[in-house]
Amino acid sequence: MRKSFVLFVLMLTAAASYGQIRQNNLKAGGVYVLTNQVQNSVMAFARRPNDGTLVLMDTESTQGAGNPVAIPPDPPTDALASQGSLIIDEDNEYLYAVNAASNEITTLEIRPRGLEFVGKVPSGGTRPISMALCEDVLYVLNEGGTPNITGFHVAEDGSLTAIPGSTQLLVGGASADPAQVGFSADGSMLIVTEKMGNRIDTYRVDKNGVAGPPTANASAGMTPFGFAVSGTGGLFVSEAFGAMPGEAAVSSYLTSPLGMFNVASPSVRNGQTASCWVVAINCGRSIFVSNTGSATISSYRSNRGAAIELVNPVAANTGAGSAPIDIAATENGHFLYVTQSGAHNIGAYRDGVDGSLTKIGDFGTLPMGAQGIAAK
Repeated sequence: MRKSFVLFVLMLTAAASYGQIRQNNLKAGGVYVLTNQVQNSVMAFARRPNDGTLVLMDTESTQGAGNPVAIPPDPPTDALASQGSLIIDEDNEYLYAVNAASNEITTLEIRPRGLEFVGKVPSGGTRPISMALCEDVLYVLNEGGTPNITGFHVAEDGSLTAIPGSTQLLVGGASADPAQVGFSADGSMLIVTEKMGNRIDTYRVDKNGVAGPPTANASAGMTPFGFAVSGTGGLFVSEAFGAMPGEAAVSSYLTSPLGMFNVASPSVRNGQTASCWVVAINCGRSIFVSNTGSATISSYRSNRGAAIELVNPVAANTGAGSAPIDIAATENGHFLYVTQSGAHNIGAYRDGVDGSLTKIGDFGTLPMGAQGIAAK
């Protein structure tokens, strides 16, 4: 009887240990934040699948230098003023991080219990702030000097090799003040937002991953910043409107193969301040945008034609002084994570079917100047 009891206890202990390992496993789901410090690194949090809570697993050096101090006119809480400074591949195998001060891109491998440095390459310009990945092609947006985009081939081990002839300038030149680079849903086109030019640039990408010259598209509203795309050709762009109080908005577009946009819904306002970061879930049917100036998150709904409507101007209140910036969602769309640069932590939320968000909690202690978030 005693032996049976001891065996039973051992089995329970083993089961509990297995459950803990499964929950604290980056391959089962993780959230990652770029510290963007002078000695740059990535913080890796395991995401528990049932409740969305986070556990810090590792902090791994990028072996490069970040830039935690914002360049005016960007506010102090928004060091890089960009979306996409940390991205994850589709298979949850590799992370790519910008080193804005040392002008490099770092590859990190995702392992169950932590991250491992793979390598780094020059970004092809000055002050890289955003990246986009489609299959085995990665593009980086270099903001400094005369801004450009530069392409890289991605090898099976996650390492990067520059694509000859892929570097292209932005339409606005040195005064463009860009915020994000991203691929269209089919990977045939690159998109770049220019904050100062109130412009959205597009670049056709050929079968070898080489981007052609830019095409200029006027933004429907002022200060286009972050964006997300849907599989049906929708493009959803946040508009900060120069951080004017209560003027923030989101516009939506239908993309065309020629690189031109048709406006579906121009500047749908949410009554908040400084809408900047955007995430789309449920095949683009639900859109969330973080409003840095008003410490809120707004939700929108789209249809197959990319037209949008405001669902909830305050789907979540992140707290006074929290300054929400980067935003990411899990693949299943159940959980949303926001870098709260004023509060120096990650806000975690559960997505409701009605466009609402339920707070799960705040996690981690982030350094001042941290920017860039990715989730799986």
